[in-house]
Parts: sequence; C-alpha cells; structure tokens
Amino acid sequence: MAARGCGKTTWHAAAVVSAVVTAAAILAAVFPAAEAAADVFQERLTVPMTIVADAALTGAVCLDGSSPAYHLHRGSGAGARNWLLQFEGGGWCNDVRSCAERAVTRRGSTRLMTKVEVFSGILSNLQAMNPDFYNWNRVKLRYCDGGSFYGDSAYRNGSSVLYFRGHRIWDVIITDLLQKGLAKAEQVLLSGCSAGGLATFFHCDNLKERLGSATTVKCLSDAGFFLDLSDISGNSNIRQFFSSLVSLQGVQKNLNKDCQNSTDYPYLCFFPQYALPYIRTPYFILNSAYDVYQFHHIFVPPSSDPRGQWSHCKMDPGACSTSQIATLQGLRTAMLTSLKQIEDETEIGMFINSCFAHCQSELQDTWFAPNSPMIHDKKIAEVIGDWYFERGASKEIDCAYPCDSTCHNLIPSDQNGISSAQSGHRFSSISIPRQMIIYMYILIIALKFI
Repeated sequence: MAARGCGKTTWHAAAVVSAVVTAAAILAAVFPAAEAAADVFQERLTVPMTIVADAALTGAVCLDGSSPAYHLHRGSGAGARNWLLQFEGGGWCNDVRSCAERAVTRRGSTRLMTKVEVFSGILSNLQAMNPDFYNWNRVKLRYCDGGSFYGDSAYRNGSSVLYFRGHRIWDVIITDLLQKGLAKAEQVLLSGCSAGGLATFFHCDNLKERLGSATTVKCLSDAGFFLDLSDISGNSNIRQFFSSLVSLQGVQKNLNKDCQNSTDYPYLCFFPQYALPYIRTPYFILNSAYDVYQFHHIFVPPSSDPRGQWSHCKMDPGACSTSQIATLQGLRTAMLTSLKQIEDETEIGMFINSCFAHCQSELQDTWFAPNSPMIHDKKIAEVIGDWYFERGASKEIDCAYPCDSTCHNLIPSDQNGISSAQSGHRFSSISIPRQMIIYMYILIIALKFI
C-alpha cells in the first residue's frame, strides 16, 4: 500500500511540474510580458554603498554626524563617459523635535541605512528596462540631512548636535565623483525623487557650473514640484512648514539670489514655482497632477479633515465621491497654472499625468514596462529620452482624472502629516501586479492538468 501511495504522489508531483512548465510556455507565448518580468526579477541589480571618508573634515555630515554616502554602478561601452546622478527622496524635518527623531533613523544617519541598494527604473542596467541610460554611470545620492541637500547650519540639542549640512554633503559627493570620472563626463542627467526631486531644482545650475561648457547637463525632477497651496480648509500649512525648515536649517543663504530679490518672503524660493524663472539649465518636470503626497499632506492634510470624511477617498480614488473628485480637480488646476509660465520654453520638458502616484522614475512598472503609464501612446522613459536627446516632442499633459486607463494608482500606506515624511513613504498599488496575475494563471492551469 505504501509503495502504491508513493507512486501516486510521485505521479502527481510530476504532473504538477509538467503542468507548470507547460503553462509557463503557453503564457510566455501568449503574454510576452511574463518572460520579461521574470528576467527582470532574476537580474535584480544591487549596488554597494560608498562612504565619503573625509567628508567630516569640511563639516559635510548627516544629521547625526555620520559621513555621507552614495551608490555607484559604473557605465560601459558608449555610456562610459555619461553620468546619471539620482537624489534619494524621503521628506523633510522642520523643527528640533522632528529632526532629532529623524537623526536616529535611516533618514538621518548612514550608520542606519541599508548598505546595498536595488537599482531599477531609471537606474536599471538593462537596455530593455532603461533604453537610454542603462549603460551610463549611475549614482544614487543617499539622503540624510532632512533639507533637500540644501541646508548649512547646526543646532546644539542638549548634549548632542544636529547637523543641517545638506549643501556641504552635495559638494563633497560631487568632489568625490569628479575624481572618479565625472570631471570628464560628456553628458550628465541630474535627477531625483520627491524631496530629491526638489533638490534637482536647487542644484541644477550649480552642477552645470562645476562641469563647464564642454559637458551637456540637464536635470529631471520626479514628484518634486511641491506647490504653494492652501488646503481644503483654507490654511497654508506647507508655507509654515517650509518657512520653519528654511530658518532652522540655514537654507536661505543658498537660495537663488535673484529669486530672493523678487519677493518679500525669501523662503518662498524653496517652492519650485517661484524658482523656475531663475534656473538657466534645461530641466524636465515629471509629476502627477494628483500627486498622492501633496493630496494627502498638503491639499487634504489630516488637520483639514477632522471627521475623516476623506479617508476612503485617500486609500482608493475609486471610492471618492463626485464632490471630492471635483475638489481634487483644484489640485490639478493649481499645478497646471503654475506650469503655464514655462509652456513656451523649448528646453524644458514635462510629463504631467493623471495617476494617483508619487515618484514614477524609480519604479520599473511606471518607468518603462509593457503596461507603464502613457500619454499619447508614449511612456515616461520615452518622453524623457526624447527630451534629453532632442528627438521629439517633450511636453505631455494628460487629460483630467479618471480618463487615463494606463495609470498605476499608487497609494501611500501611512496617513500621517507632513513632518512624518522623515521616515519616507511606502506605497501599495490598488491594482494586482502583472507578475502575480501570471503566477496565478500558471497555478490555475497546473491544477487543471492534475
């Protein structure tokens, strides 16, 4: 009896294996994306951290006094003399308490950061996943200052010191990279996500100045176009937040002088919409018109919704009422109005879609994949590539929500206020990943064979 049971089990196992192999073959033929997705997963690129050892000599340190760091993956072939520098994002801190809390997390100390980072999306080394920049030298600058790489001050907090040295961190990392080949770069793209996307506006001209006229320098801000916007109750929390950040972290001395001369409130130059006229280097703005960070923390922060009437809408755009959707159109209108000042600038590009998302260049599914978001049949990576290499139209603005069926609506898993951004953001998609669907199909077909 035991022998017969074993034989039956073996037969079932063989059948399952055969079914899975057969199903995979069928799916590979019917759904080419399945094979591509599997390849990407198997070839995941991880890049070790490089600490800037002598940074402390110039005071270029993280909030807790640790040395700054970056991750570098070398380019090859035709891309060996080209560089892509990516600012890490992760919110800000604007007062002593939030900065002290941040200093003992990975957002304020390289001692607590992951020592290996996964490079995907715009940082991928696969041509099929990153057609224009895959073979460039690609660098991720770690974020540990809480001020978009732009502060320059310190605060003694009891027996410890909080260091707001973002601008110095930027300077020492670039100095280190210049010695590693950046000085001989032919083409450079400075990019960043969220608070890192904001940093690209601040440092775009500085990088161009340091590299000189022989190097083509352009900049990409992903989800960094933070609006000077009142919330639904009429309060301007983000103005108060940025004002205190600029003051505490000593940012004002680094803000564009022409911008500061144009306003009675210099801290406003921390907002991109006021800084744009003074940026001389070509740049590209990648943003959702319904950016979920701005939706949740600036336009409809918890303080403006004490009864939680927006809770379901925040977690699922499909649960928003007609009146809430109408209100959200005000966020899109504010963004498009702010961008109108650059609509005729030929060197400036943009991709403003109608997806509920925040940061789309670092995620493979949104950057360049079979089902990536599109405007006029062009994916984000394609439009940015066309802009950088001057191959074609570089300004794409989506129709209003909910018209775009290509969207990946990415919803943050936390519902805290602006200052909680010190911990970064975790996002979950309300749609099932295609890899999961593929595996489900394989399992279903396998079971039918048994």
